[in-house]
Amino acid sequence: MEVYVDDMLVKSKKAHDHVKDLEETISVLRKYKLKLNSGKCAFGVQGERFLGFMVTQRGIETNPSKIKAILDMKAPSNVNEVQRLTEKIAAHNRFISKSAEKSLPFFKVLRKIKNFEWDTSCQQAFEELNYLAKLPLLVKPCPGDTLYLYLSTTPQAVSSVLVREEEGKQMPIYYVSKVLNGAEGRYAPIKKIALALVVTARKLRPYFLTHPVGVKTNMPLKKTLGKPDTSGRLIKWAVELSEYDIFYLPRTTIKVQALADFISKVAGAPPEETPRGEKWLLHVDGSSTIQGSGAGIVITSPQGEDLEFAIKFGFKASNNEAEYEALVVGMKMAHKAGARHLLAYSDSQLVVKQFEGIYEAKEKSMVQYLQQIAELRTSFESFQIIQIPREENAKADCLSRLASALED
Repeated sequence: MEVYVDDMLVKSKKAHDHVKDLEETISVLRKYKLKLNSGKCAFGVQGERFLGFMVTQRGIETNPSKIKAILDMKAPSNVNEVQRLTEKIAAHNRFISKSAEKSLPFFKVLRKIKNFEWDTSCQQAFEELNYLAKLPLLVKPCPGDTLYLYLSTTPQAVSSVLVREEEGKQMPIYYVSKVLNGAEGRYAPIKKIALALVVTARKLRPYFLTHPVGVKTNMPLKKTLGKPDTSGRLIKWAVELSEYDIFYLPRTTIKVQALADFISKVAGAPPEETPRGEKWLLHVDGSSTIQGSGAGIVITSPQGEDLEFAIKFGFKASNNEAEYEALVVGMKMAHKAGARHLLAYSDSQLVVKQFEGIYEAKEKSMVQYLQQIAELRTSFESFQIIQIPREENAKADCLSRLASALED
């Protein structure tokens, strides 16, 4: 039984127990002389509106009428109307991936109460609200379930999604998002990821207290939180998180196409912070074994900070395909991280020579990879790839072999 302000929900695991459960509940209400509004009571239902949402056997869904009310709104013309809009959207934040990022233009308007300005970014965010019509179904975890958490950061916000995995399918339970304040926005990438975990654990404390939670990330989060010489804030967070059954896993099961976009949120600094003309370095290597295929990627910022990733592919690839895949994913991640001038290194003679046009690409898959790299190249103000000996690419090589050896 669950009791909320003005609302009460009686649930039964088995249908034949429901009447008995209701009798017990009603007897307690009579004992304490509590009355129910018969007009608002519903018994033996498969689904019903509850706390503003649709609760069914499948899970929790948004109330279509509330979503329609948002989509039917006209563009705000003053601060009060913007505030009403953000309140209506916030009521559905648990369903919205990266809600803070999507609503950021509205929040910026609210910070300037005296000087209302509805600019093009606000209008664009308002016109894109049609994503509300396709919000996902949220599931409820079962007792004993192990839950999994995916973390994401941008220069302006941290976000996460808690999921339940069943038969290889990932089903969202709750989305969490938070706009960063001034100081938080200057955190190092690894510290932002740690903040995302802490924010989520606080928001979803009931889930963290009753379920083991696997945090899927390729950032060295466990190592960072476990350092004895780490910063005071990180130590405080580590102590706070120690009460939960949290463990860490590499991100090995997400498709490559989706991986680059997500990881870029982890690695990224805003493009405007990248010193113009300074090069980012990218070391890539692909590996294909009997156990599987993977990529090793090392991105080095102009400030000398390294971002290292061991990525397990969700498909079988040849050695040459793995080398190309590593370069494609590495270029995507470097661009999303803020690189505008990129110098890439690979120990694959085939990839470098085919890119330079010295070797002819005859296989269809190689031609497609070259086309994809040519398109990605236009994302940078300058791009160059250089072949290096394997011993000079040792770190990426080690990461690629580690990735290909990981179990699915």
